[in-house]
Amino acid sequence: MPDNRVLAAADSSTPQFAKAEYAAGPGPDTCHICGQTIVGAYYRINNAMGCASCAEQAARGQPQDSHVAYSRAVLFGIGAAVAGMILYAGFTIVTEIEVGYVALAVGWLVGKGLLTGSNGIGGRRYQVTAAILTYAAVSLAAVPIAIGIPMKHHQPLVQQQRTEAAADAGGAMGSGTQTPAAPEQSEKAGLARAVAMLVGYGLASPFLELRDPVHGIIGLVILVVGIRIAWRMTAARALVVDGPYSSTTAAV
Repeated sequence: MPDNRVLAAADSSTPQFAKAEYAAGPGPDTCHICGQTIVGAYYRINNAMGCASCAEQAARGQPQDSHVAYSRAVLFGIGAAVAGMILYAGFTIVTEIEVGYVALAVGWLVGKGLLTGSNGIGGRRYQVTAAILTYAAVSLAAVPIAIGIPMKHHQPLVQQQRTEAAADAGGAMGSGTQTPAAPEQSEKAGLARAVAMLVGYGLASPFLELRDPVHGIIGLVILVVGIRIAWRMTAARALVVDGPYSSTTAAV
């Protein structure tokens, strides 16, 4: 005959599906920022429960976007883009190995520069600026690379171009059909055209690399990832403060 005490123990350890069983009630609501117990109303600070005091401080302490903040961010971003371009070009010239992954570092530098200049403020215009500066830094690095590597190997191309340019200028001076100021103006115009051509070549270089499809596509993909890094870094970081809500209905 079974022992009644064994049956009673088995019954107590088996879940009783015929009747509801309630777990112990939750503890008091606490602020996820200061840890204090919330009495009465609570707020949501970026979806985290917070007390009224912390919510007020969060709303009041947010940095405000302004023209000055954006201008300072652009200045810092340009400086970071120049540093990134020097890093990219310098590494390639020294090693003569073009590593597209350096574009990821350039994107990070540009994003960090913009955030430093804006004191942590982000937003859509900061993201667009970060994308443009990252693309410009990586693409324009092709210009010093195209000039630096031939000079490193003492190739006469640059000197030959300089000689031809000097000869053209000398011919223009000897023609006698221009005023004394014309050669200087012609030289400035030629320099401006040369700079414009170099900038155009640099900006188009990521697509010119598609002449080698495999290398070009890989380079473009890495460039897009670098731009995405800068884009995500400069996204808006404003705190979202909602409430007040009744603490008796707070979700656990």
